[in-house]
Amino acid sequence: MNGLKTTMLLAALTALFMALGLTLGGRGGMILALVIAVGMNLFTYWNADKIVLKMHGAREVDDRSAPEFVGLVRELATRAGLPMPRVYIVDQAQPNAFATGRDPEHAAVAATTGLLNMLSRDEIAGVMAHELGHVKNRDTLIMTMVATIAGAISMLANFGLFFRSGDGRSAGLAGLLAVLVAPFAAMIVQMAISRTREYGADRAGAEISGNPRALASALAKISQGAARIPNPVAERIPATSQLYIVPGLARGGDSLFSTHPDTGNRIAALEQIAAEMGDMTAMTGGGGRSARPAAATSVPRTRRRSSALDPHRRG
Repeated sequence: MNGLKTTMLLAALTALFMALGLTLGGRGGMILALVIAVGMNLFTYWNADKIVLKMHGAREVDDRSAPEFVGLVRELATRAGLPMPRVYIVDQAQPNAFATGRDPEHAAVAATTGLLNMLSRDEIAGVMAHELGHVKNRDTLIMTMVATIAGAISMLANFGLFFRSGDGRSAGLAGLLAVLVAPFAAMIVQMAISRTREYGADRAGAEISGNPRALASALAKISQGAARIPNPVAERIPATSQLYIVPGLARGGDSLFSTHPDTGNRIAALEQIAAEMGDMTAMTGGGGRSARPAAATSVPRTRRRSSALDPHRRG
């Protein structure tokens, strides 16, 4: 269902782009805007992970510098059938996490020190499974496609302010309305796609970790933490808010202008998934504990070891 919604929303963006070009009446400006937007987003596609990680001051960790955390991610990646991603830690007080990279072979996952300090082992496993869910669902690729089309719409709209039709006249009232409305509509569709992908990653995370209630508990804690602890990167660059498992800029409730679904609705969906998984376990005669990944119970003192991270690096 989420895949169908995303396809429909992508089609809506494409139709909006075509309608804007038709309204303005000029193929030349439309083609130029599309070429520039595609070029910008191709650069972003190939370099998005480096840009995002550098923006956050993220530092890569390995089995020597963060053995428990890296081991946990490795176990979850194996469970998900994914290549081992690069693992990063962001020295930031707000609890949060994100994934980046153009495909599973070039993926990276990151968590803040605030998250590692605040959550239990099972909750951390749930969060990182959610991020691996984004990787498995290729959400970073989808969002790059969305950004390409939405960026082209905005660029074409800007050109439309100065655009004249083939006979030398301005595009008129219809063109002016298109210029004003199209970027706004594209933003709404882009946010709707982001919300859709979060539900998909929640389900994937629940399946990978085998513990949807731990992910639900983590979402509640992260949401509360994000509401009271600032995120310097999101405040400086609001567009990054959609990267995180919970928005870096606290906003409550579902709305057209939300990059994420309401946390309460996500928790309710995870409770339903937990019930479904419980029913399946009962039908197969399996025990409830067998659904948890080994990593969730074999990573002692994840929270305490976070104090050994370099305190001088800032996210």
